[in-house]
Order: sequence, then structure tokens, then C-alpha cells
Amino acid sequence: MDREMILADFQACTGIDNIAEAITLLELNNWDLVAAINGVIPQENGILQRYDVDLLILMNLKPSTQAFLLQDNAPPSSASPSRHIVERQSRMLSFRVEYRQRSTEVVLEDASTVGDIKSILETELQVPVSKMQLKGWKSGDVSDSTVLQSLHLPKNNSLYVLTPDIAPSASTSQSSAQQGLSSQNYLLVISHREAQRDYSLNFPASKTIQEVKRNISDLTNIPVRHQQWDGWPASASDDLMTLASSGISYPCHHLTVCRRSSPALTVDQTDECTDVHMVSDSEGEDFEDAPEFGVDESEIFGMGSSSCRKSPMMPENSENEGDALLHFTAEFSRRYGDCHPVFYIGSLEAASQEAFYGKARDRKLLAIYLHNDESVLSNVFCSQMMCADSIVSYLSQNFITWAWDVTKEANKARLLTMCTRHFGSVVAQTIRTYKTDQFPLLLIVMGKRTSNEVLNVIQGNTTVDELMMRLMGAMEIFTAQQQEDIKDEDEREAREMVKREQDEAYRLSLEADRKKREAQEREEAEQVRQERIRKEQEEEREAIRLSLEQALPPEPKEEGGEPISKLRIRTPSGKFLERQFLGSCKLQVLFDFVASKGYPSDEFKLLTTFPRRNITQIDPAWSLVEAKLFPQETLFLEAKE
Repeated sequence: MDREMILADFQACTGIDNIAEAITLLELNNWDLVAAINGVIPQENGILQRYDVDLLILMNLKPSTQAFLLQDNAPPSSASPSRHIVERQSRMLSFRVEYRQRSTEVVLEDASTVGDIKSILETELQVPVSKMQLKGWKSGDVSDSTVLQSLHLPKNNSLYVLTPDIAPSASTSQSSAQQGLSSQNYLLVISHREAQRDYSLNFPASKTIQEVKRNISDLTNIPVRHQQWDGWPASASDDLMTLASSGISYPCHHLTVCRRSSPALTVDQTDECTDVHMVSDSEGEDFEDAPEFGVDESEIFGMGSSSCRKSPMMPENSENEGDALLHFTAEFSRRYGDCHPVFYIGSLEAASQEAFYGKARDRKLLAIYLHNDESVLSNVFCSQMMCADSIVSYLSQNFITWAWDVTKEANKARLLTMCTRHFGSVVAQTIRTYKTDQFPLLLIVMGKRTSNEVLNVIQGNTTVDELMMRLMGAMEIFTAQQQEDIKDEDEREAREMVKREQDEAYRLSLEADRKKREAQEREEAEQVRQERIRKEQEEEREAIRLSLEQALPPEPKEEGGEPISKLRIRTPSGKFLERQFLGSCKLQVLFDFVASKGYPSDEFKLLTTFPRRNITQIDPAWSLVEAKLFPQETLFLEAKE
């Protein structure tokens, strides 16, 4: 049997209107219609048979009526199993109900109605049923006459009560004020513009803006992503902020909410889209009279006509991947609202670089969203999964999200080429194996040292809870790998730091050796220069000494008859220089004689013993007789200071 026909039969039998939930239940039973219905309508002592299913399909009635009629229409051979459908024991359901800082436990049978719960709460909370709104149902708002069994609830449930027409009591406000700023209550007066109605709601200071918007969504039936607000202060820029930190007025603040208008659809297009609907119970007769059920399959599953979408998600054969992603993001926002994951604008290679090749602490998982407009699951997956606040927040914090539209064969071929280039042929072959009705797909890719690995492929037939669970499972694997990468990176950086320090120490050592060597070379060069200067000076002095020695007059003889002066000169070393001079000889000759022996007058002074006189200070033109160095005298040399 065709899967779309099985899905239609399953919804007709069980009364489950949520397509995603119905597909999930069928997937769990491998699309076995009888097994799936038995899972939804559990039997205590019997199993629903195929002829029971056929009867339910033909009647197209609600589950309670179906079970009743089966008692009288089942064949005798199977009467007993069919009767067990209605004779099974009632389940006990537990409800935890929150109301203005109070928590109430309610336990009753699943055969009870929503109104029964409200009656119990009226006694417990002292709130009239007429002013009580019971929220938190997974299937949306329900009426007081709704039987709990028809909601397919788990054993434990959480609900909350809203009383927008009842202002908080003075005692409540006073006790809240005494608890300090962290436990204050804010009274939000919210005007619903379209309904022209005001709601006076009391919220604790710890309540987040996002939670307030969700509660208003329950009151006004305006999804959070379609809400347009006036009155929030500029400081309230993040929906995760609490009321205490948002900057709103205390104790009362006024806000206005309305549905955000969508510029994408004109009036005519809106009229066309309103023709797309699910076949309700009241239309059962028309549904039976229609040939082959008389309704186009796309209308049965809420797909609508192609006129509701004037442009594809992504243009065909776009040259630039960034431009294609910009078009995809704009079209996604037009169809499903602005509350969606932040799609990376750029090529798949750039997205991979952003996710995998930074520092280990900054790396993220890569989520590749593959859209296909021809799949029956696309609208449900996008509107209920990809636009869910929890999914959007989790993807934004932990993933780089990249998207592509594979509706057109050219775009699909291009995607397969990109995947083969970046992730290998195995990933491309995996994408090829998925059929159109299994799209959209969400591939979770993790970067590794040598290659990239696809951790998970999430198909379109999933629920928000399952999607979140699989995303968190991928994050656990990624976090474990990331910790290893961070450890390896830290160890590598530590080794590199040690190596850099060693290299720097070696460089400084070489620099010190170089400077030491240069200093030694300069010192040696200076010594050589000083030695050369010393030798030059010695040679110069020796030349002067020799010239003076050669210029000295010969030593006179005593037999010459001229007056002779005998001079005895003691040197600093203790030796004596002795020589005879003519009495008429000038002092300069005496000075030249002393200099020729290595004691120049500019370095040494010539002194008499007694009385002590400095001969070098006397005019050198005087004769020895005039200087009283006649006929003999003992002198000594002393170095000048």
C-alpha cells in the first residue's frame, strides 16, 4: 500500500491530526498500519485485526465512535478481541498544575474531561472555572468537554493556569515585595491590538521575556515568531533576559502586541492559500462521495497549491553560493517567519573552515540542512522543528548551520559534487539513497584530524523532542572529541612554548657570545693599536735620542786647558751618569745629554741636592758656570708628576 494512503488511513482511524506525530508512530512500526493503530489504541487482552481497521477507515469516525461500532460489526469469530477495545481498564493520569507560585497535584482517570480538572482546581485554587484558562497541552488549546483519553497523554503531565481577568491580590504583592528584588512580581498590562482587549498578567521577576511571549502566544494564538511588540525598553534586547534585568517599569509595565504582517503574500494569494485545508470530521460525507477520496493528495497533507509559493527556495544554477544562500534565507523567512536558525552565508567550504579549522575551543559542529519542496514533510519540519525556539537557540549556540535546496536536479547535483569534494564519496552516496518523501534532511558533521565525519542524518519525520535529543547526542560525541583536541592542542602549544623559550635562550646565548667575542676582538685590536702607538713612540724617542746623542759636542779632555765641569747624575733606577762638560757649555747641552740617555726634559726634572734647585726651570741658554754647576756637581733625576 502507498505510504501516503497508509498515513491517511492511520489518521482516519486514530483521529491524530498532527502529521509529524502520525508519521513518527508509523515509522516506529515500519509503516505497519495494524501495528501502529494497536500502539495508539492499546489492548489489554486482544489485538486489533485487519477487518477492524477496514471498518474504521470506511466509517471515518472519531475513535470513541469507532470502538463502539466495532462491538456490533465484528464477525463472531473475532468478537471477543474487538470488545476488548472498549472494555480495557482506565489509565490514571497525574497533572502538576502551576498557578501564581502555587503547585497543585491532580490525579484522575483518562476517561475524565478537561472540565473535570478545572472543577478540581476551582476548589483548590478558589478560581472560578469561567475565568480559568488551562494551558500547557501539547496538542494546543482544548475545550472543557475534551476527553483526556483522546489526547493520548503520558502518565505524568505539567500544566499551568492563566487568569488574565483576575488581578493579583494585595497580599500576594506585599509578600513578593518582601522577598527582595530577585522574587518581585511584575504586573504586565498587555494590549492585544487586533482583539482590542487588555490582559493584566502577574509574572515573577525570574520569568524570562521568552516565557512571557510564549504565555501570550497561548492567550492570543499568535506564535512567538509572528508576534510584534511595542513597549519593551531598549535594554531588553535578548529574549533570555529575566524581567528583573530587562529594565521594565516596576511594579507595573504596559505593552502592546499584535500579529506581524507578512509582506510576502498579497490579498489574492492569501485567498488562494485559504483554500488549502485538512478534511474535517464534518466533511466526512463529501469525503466518501469523492472519487478515490476525491481530494488531491497535496491538499490532504496541507501542502497547498503551487500558487502559494511564487518563488523556489533557491534559484537554479546560481553561480555564487553566497547569493543562493541569501535567497534561501529570505524565502525561508517569508514562508516560516523570522524565528529560524542563522544560516551561514557562503560556500560549503567556507562553512567547514568556520566550523572545523579554528582553535579547538572555538570549533563547532556543522549542521547541513537539505530542503526539498516536493517532500510532504518539508512544511511541517520547517514550521514546527526548524522554527521551534529551543531548536533555534541550540543550533545557534553549538552549530554552524548551512542550508541547500535540492528540489531542482541541477542544485542537487551541485550539492553532491560539493559533498564529494569536502566529505568524500560515501556522504554523497548516502544522500543519493534518500527518497524525496524522506526529505528534508539534517546532516550533523564533525571535523576530525584527518577527515570529516557525518555523525547523524536526521530525516524529516521526527518530533521536536527527538530532534533535540539527537542534536544533544551529537554534541556529547563532539564535546568528548573536542576535549581531546583541546588537550592535544594545549600540550602542543606547551611544547611549542618550551621550544620557543629554548630557541630564545639559545638566541640570547649566541648574542651574548657574539657580543663577548666582539668585545674581545675590540680589546685585542685596541691592544694592538696601543702597542703600535707605543712602538711608534719608542721609535720616535729613540730617533730623537740618537739625534741628540749625535748632536752632543765631544766630551772635553782635562789637558785642554779650558775650565771643565764634572757632573754626576743619579737616575731614578739608582744608577749614575757621569760626564765632563766645558764650563762655558749651555744648560741645553746638559739637557740633551740627559735626554739622550732616555730621560727627556718634558718627562723628568733635573734637581740639585743642596740647596735643592730645579735646573730644568732655569733658562737653557745659561752656561754651567752661570748655573753654578762648576767645577763639579751631583744631580738627580725625578719624574714629573
